[in-house]
Amino acid sequence: MKIALAQLDYHVGNFEKNTSKIIHAISEAKKDGVDIIAFAELAICGYPAWDFLEFDDFINRCEASIREIAVHCIGIAAIIGGPSRNPVPEGKNLYNTAFFLNNGNVEKLIHKTLLPTYDVFDEYRYFEPNTAFACVDYKGKKIAVTICEDLWNLDDDPMYTINPMDYLIKEKPDFAINIAASPFSYTHDASRVNVLSRNAAKYNIPFFYVNHTGAQTELIFDGASMVAHPDGTIIKLPVFEEKISIFNLDEICTGKYPEYTAPQKYALITSALVEGIRDYFHKMGFKKAVLGLSGGIDSAVVFALAVKALGKENVLPVLLPSPYTSDASNLEAIEMAKRLGTDHKIISIASITSSYESVLKPLFEGFEPGLAEENLQARSRGTLLMALSNKLGYILINTSNKSEIAVGYSTLYGDSIGAFSVLGDLYKTEVYELANYINATENNPIPEFIITRPPSAELRPGQKDSDSLPPYKILDEILFEYIENRKGPKEIIAQGHEEETVQRILKLVNASEYKRFQAPPILRVSEKAFGVGRRLPIVAKYLS
Repeated sequence: MKIALAQLDYHVGNFEKNTSKIIHAISEAKKDGVDIIAFAELAICGYPAWDFLEFDDFINRCEASIREIAVHCIGIAAIIGGPSRNPVPEGKNLYNTAFFLNNGNVEKLIHKTLLPTYDVFDEYRYFEPNTAFACVDYKGKKIAVTICEDLWNLDDDPMYTINPMDYLIKEKPDFAINIAASPFSYTHDASRVNVLSRNAAKYNIPFFYVNHTGAQTELIFDGASMVAHPDGTIIKLPVFEEKISIFNLDEICTGKYPEYTAPQKYALITSALVEGIRDYFHKMGFKKAVLGLSGGIDSAVVFALAVKALGKENVLPVLLPSPYTSDASNLEAIEMAKRLGTDHKIISIASITSSYESVLKPLFEGFEPGLAEENLQARSRGTLLMALSNKLGYILINTSNKSEIAVGYSTLYGDSIGAFSVLGDLYKTEVYELANYINATENNPIPEFIITRPPSAELRPGQKDSDSLPPYKILDEILFEYIENRKGPKEIIAQGHEEETVQRILKLVNASEYKRFQAPPILRVSEKAFGVGRRLPIVAKYLS
């Protein structure tokens, strides 16, 4: 039996394109003599569709797409993910379903059993869990079909009370197919390989796994579809690439396949961020980007990634110097624009901030100059960048990093603005490591001075980030333990960090929630990004 895995990039709500892409894949697979082709979870509508699933018209279009695709399944079967209606009044109105299409019809519906409601997932908001289990019979083979999370209940502290494969294995399936919508993080590939391998070993059958690729706003999908054999063989599809791979069931354990090796962290992150930028622009119908280029590490890395994603002709860096901007910052920013071959613009903000200060002088009488004046500079820059965005039709890309966003070291309506954030899920120390990786692999687009200089917002004479924050190595270690590992202050202090520093940093994190609530969407590359996957109240007293 020939089995194809169709690892494709879908677009939420773009039914015409999704349907056309699926039909084309079926047609190509049929030419190659494929018996069954599998597409990803909720491929029909794209993932995540969120509250679009509450619209009858949206579900009607999903159903129409399934019917349109089914007529092409003659001489080939397909498994495709989509929402289906629950005919029983009790419970949720929808199931998360794998449609088995054959002989021009929908022959079987397999519903998802385990509905995640953690991190970025909120599936029980929309779907009813499955309670009936049966394999698919096709061409003399029994196929155990599951959907994403259905394979993940293997831990010593299981999240769910049942495991769908424990029921399906009773029918003695020949192999299993799992269709998934599994978002990228730089550690998740190893987790997926582990889960698929453990399932294959536990149930002693091959597992075929197909995932989305492409990006949907902040969620990035890397594909990384695979076949796991009980003997430990892992056959991987490429990451961040549309690919249809065909496997012969009788040969998957005897064929000569490349040995699986785990990808390098910053290679994955670079590919993910480039995919996130490119798909945001492509799916929104945008072409050109604008960003503020300060001569600092964050904007330099974003600039390099944007050029890689969109092309040098589609990225406009803008220098916005103030009286406190060093000549070195300007020179290095211009040098980087030359290295990448882009145009650049320079707009001084001195007269603008001076006008603001003049207008506000009567109201600021008696107050020493301080943070308000510094923030006027950031907001002047934000206003100018948004004006260029409006006038030229360019999309403004945010350049803040996770460390700054975590502790509120940013200005609302200033450096926090933008359509989406490229580095908002990378700590400052990771940004430096990413910069070094980019230079090592992309012919040194980032001037060395930008990487080695002490970081500074340059909003007052001689200012350095270290005036306001601990060294980034210490800060990022504390933030990682609190944000990713959900450790409390006592636990973090016990790891060797100073009590006063820990208490101050955690207070800054929680007190800055109101800023993050107004931040742009952040491309997710870790297991715990700010945004939809981390939900905390703004008005709260805990540690603040």
